[in-house]
Amino acid sequence: MTITELLGIKYPIFQGAMAQIAREPLVSAVSNAGGLGIIGSGGMSAEELREEIHKVRAATSKPFAVNLMLMMPNIPELIQVIVEENVKIVTTGAGTPAPYMPIFKEHGIIVIAVIPSVKIAKKMEALGVNAVVAEGTEAGGHVGETTTMALVPQVVSNVSIPVIAAGGIADGRGIAAVFALGALGVQVGTRFLTTVECPTHDNFKQAVIDADDTSTTVTGRSIGGPVRSIKNSMIAEYLKLEQEHASREELEKISLGSLRKAVFEGDTDRGSVMAGQICGLCNEITTVEQMITGMFNEAQALMNRLGQTQIIGEQVTPI
Repeated sequence: MTITELLGIKYPIFQGAMAQIAREPLVSAVSNAGGLGIIGSGGMSAEELREEIHKVRAATSKPFAVNLMLMMPNIPELIQVIVEENVKIVTTGAGTPAPYMPIFKEHGIIVIAVIPSVKIAKKMEALGVNAVVAEGTEAGGHVGETTTMALVPQVVSNVSIPVIAAGGIADGRGIAAVFALGALGVQVGTRFLTTVECPTHDNFKQAVIDADDTSTTVTGRSIGGPVRSIKNSMIAEYLKLEQEHASREELEKISLGSLRKAVFEGDTDRGSVMAGQICGLCNEITTVEQMITGMFNEAQALMNRLGQTQIIGEQVTPI
C-alpha cells in the first residue's frame, strides 16, 4: 500500500511539525493542497491542542495529523484529546510511543514515528507503527547525526514498513532522489517556511530566503540535544559557551524563549531561526499549493526522463 492510499492524500508529502509554526494556517493549507498537514503539539496544553484541531477542521475536510513530542509531560492528556476528537493520524518523536501503542491501536489511529537511525527504526517496526520518517541531519530543528543520503537506504533495507524521507528536500530533485533510495514519501520543513501561509514573522521568512548552504549550524550537542538553526549572534554566543563547557542552566539562560522570539517577534539576531541546510534552495515566497504542485511536477518529469536514460555504456578496450 502506498502512503497516499494509507493516509488518503494526493501527494506523498508531509509538512514537518515545526514547533510554534505548525499551526492551523499552514496545516490546513498543506492538507487542502493534497499533502499531510501536521499540527505540532509541542508546548501546547490539552485545551490548546483541542482548539487547534477545531481550527484545522473548520478550514479543511482533508486528512491531517498531530505530532507528539513524547518527552512532554502532558502526553497522556494530549492523547486523550486526540482520541476524543477522532484524529486518525499521529506522528511521534523525542521518545518511544511504546506505552501508548495499545490506545492508538484500540482507536484505529495510524502511527508514524520520526527516527534518526536504523536501530530505532527496527524498534518502531517491532512496536507496530505503520511507517517511519527517516530524518537526516540536514534537517532544521532537532536532528540526529546521519545524513539523509546514508540513512534512508539503510532504513529501507532493514524494515518492511513504508519509509518517508526527511532532511534536505526542497524541490523535485530531492523527491526523485529519495524515491530512488527506496522512500515512499517525503517530509519537508524548511521549504514550507517560505510560503505565504506559514504563520511566522516576515523577518523569519527573509532570514531563510537570505541563507545559503553554509548558513546553518548545530548547537546543543554538548547537552545531548542537537538543534540546527541559522547562525546569528545568539547562536555564536551559545557555541562559545559550549566550547567553554558551560552548564545546561547557563545555556538555557540565553536560549529560553528564543524560538518564539524569532517566530513571532521577528528577532532573527537573538532568536532561534530553526532551518535546514537546504535553505539555499528556499529563495522565494510561494503559496503552499504552488510549492507542492511545482515540486511534484518537477519530480515526476525528472523520474520520467531518468526512466529513459541509459547510464551504463558499452565496454571498450582502454587505449
